[in-house]
Amino acid sequence: MNTYSDTLLKDVLKRTRVIAVVGVSMNPVRPSYYVARYLGLKGYTVIPVNPGHAGKMLFGQTVVSSLRDIDRAVDMVDIFRRSEAVPPIVDEALETFPDLQTIWMQIGVEHAEAAVQAEARGVTVIQNLCPKMEYQRLFGELRMGGFATGIISSKL
Repeated sequence: MNTYSDTLLKDVLKRTRVIAVVGVSMNPVRPSYYVARYLGLKGYTVIPVNPGHAGKMLFGQTVVSSLRDIDRAVDMVDIFRRSEAVPPIVDEALETFPDLQTIWMQIGVEHAEAAVQAEARGVTVIQNLCPKMEYQRLFGELRMGGFATGIISSKL
């Protein structure tokens, strides 16, 4: 199991400005949608990546079909895909963004070999965590059950 210091996670979240979210959904009840939306509301530029929705608008950005279709620098690639899909995504990210800082794999997503490959290129890799939940935890927004619900229950 990977463990990451709060200092590292805070540093990643503070230095990141542009995030490509691979596997983002257009469905507002899917985690990839609300995580990407939350990150956008926190001031990050979120570039949605999903070949099934390419050309549509989401969070004020055009959905692209692949990382290669992004025409600007990206600081972080956030992966919402199954673990077995990670290696080609990491390969594409490393080829496309020479100054990439972070590859972040969502909860349940891990790939040791892809992580070693990215780390060998100087990229920080975080696996099996959610940047939304870590942001909330580290910057004082975490509420009941790990979600910033805005609802406070007296029946605890």
